[in-house]
Amino acid sequence: MDEKQLNKAQKFVRILELIQRPGGVAAQELIDRFEVDSRTLRRYFSDLKEMGVPLKEESGSGERLLAVDPTYARTGVHLTLAEVLSLHFGRTLFTFLDGTSFASEMDGAIERLTPAISRFTQDITRDLDRKFMAVGEHAKDYTGEGDLLDEIVSSLLYNNPADAEYRRIRSVSKFYRLEPLTLATYRQGLYLFARDLGEQKVKCFAVERFVRYSRLRRERFDYPDYYDPHDETASAFGITGGPPEDVTAVFTPTVAPYVRERQWHRTQRLEVQEDGGIRLWLKVSVSPELKEWLLGFGPEAKVESPPSLVEWVRDAHRAALDRYK
Repeated sequence: MDEKQLNKAQKFVRILELIQRPGGVAAQELIDRFEVDSRTLRRYFSDLKEMGVPLKEESGSGERLLAVDPTYARTGVHLTLAEVLSLHFGRTLFTFLDGTSFASEMDGAIERLTPAISRFTQDITRDLDRKFMAVGEHAKDYTGEGDLLDEIVSSLLYNNPADAEYRRIRSVSKFYRLEPLTLATYRQGLYLFARDLGEQKVKCFAVERFVRYSRLRRERFDYPDYYDPHDETASAFGITGGPPEDVTAVFTPTVAPYVRERQWHRTQRLEVQEDGGIRLWLKVSVSPELKEWLLGFGPEAKVESPPSLVEWVRDAHRAALDRYK
């Protein structure tokens, strides 16, 4: 980054860093480095003195040296290299929110933190976008959902109930009175866990399927102390929960290494077969995510239980085969 192009706040912080070097820094170096005049530099120093920073001016080798008393300890925000990397990863993981207020606010926060990153750290992290990358999945598009997201986030923050119209895939829309509880991300998508006051139960809603969402600004509800969002996904194979069932499937030796190298669910148990295959046990809800995952293995997976899932997978494969006849 060209230090001459920094804004006033960034120059201010960078100058404070430089004058804390052992022996201080020459005034002329600061003038040349940041393209400021002597008057501006004096104004920076006046501001620092008003903030209580113990400044010293010395002369050495014919130069005017500016320094800070070595006993002075800085306070405020100072980002370490690990913290800068964490910020970078946090931003890249949420690229699917580009074009929304979430992304712009995150970018703004990172920009305001830039002066807290030392020059040394900035030099090291110059090529982060090329050295570290988060490869996104097939993301949902929220670029036109700014108002909807603002309404949802505001209702979450202020405990406002909401009137909503929601349309599931291949279904007519339905009206709800909701108490929003948690906004979650899953596979580059946003999902709202909310209590449906009509049925008095917590449900999961895909944000993009809201036809209408209006928070009731003059009403508030008590956020339940007993509620834990992790309970809603404890039996889920993905985002969709429900009553857990015993699920068993056998995978061929071809895909067994792939199955074995991942933790698919906290309840899983694995058993190596004589031919090198893998039998997998899960205690999960039979959700669309689970069905999609099993179908993705094609002939390399055979579902053994529960019987309803065996029948569903068999029928799905038969229907797929019929399409090729």
